[in-house]
Amino acid sequence: MQMQTLPISSSLGGTAKPPSAPTSTPIRVKSLYTPSPRKPINDPSSPDSMAAAAPAPKWAQKTITLPPHRRGCHLITSKILKEIGQDLSGFRCGLAHLFLQHTSASLTINENYDSDVRDDTETFLNRVVPEGMSAPWKHTLEGPDDMPAHIKSSLFGCTLTIPITDGQLNMGTWQVGKIMM
Repeated sequence: MQMQTLPISSSLGGTAKPPSAPTSTPIRVKSLYTPSPRKPINDPSSPDSMAAAAPAPKWAQKTITLPPHRRGCHLITSKILKEIGQDLSGFRCGLAHLFLQHTSASLTINENYDSDVRDDTETFLNRVVPEGMSAPWKHTLEGPDDMPAHIKSSLFGCTLTIPITDGQLNMGTWQVGKIMM
């Protein structure tokens, strides 16, 4: 299978952080939607009121292009954060939704502490979805590894939704985003 660049669209949505001093670094987003603030329903003077701390909703969307990867499990969290970190910093609470625009790759969150996890995941996938001329697949126009890549993509999926807390992706201690090729 030929290596291709992998476009990923990220959409961020949630509650904006309170405004701070202006910064000279521009925020690179494809689109941004911030409606006028709503009036709180709850008593904003109550310290337990979510309405007191809830500024207007905010949205940002960006397309990120990852470099080509060979077959396997590849860590991508740092690459994603490099591209959307500035945008993330403006969100106090929200969701980051990642969508991989590729039919023979997928996204997953898994352990990062031990690299054997990536190797074992690939070993498992290669046993469950074999490739090569002896495999039973009819779709082989793009090579004997193409149909297995489509099946593996279907198993893991092409989207991830990750909570945003205080301007950071809120993942577990050892969790990291991976792209499966």
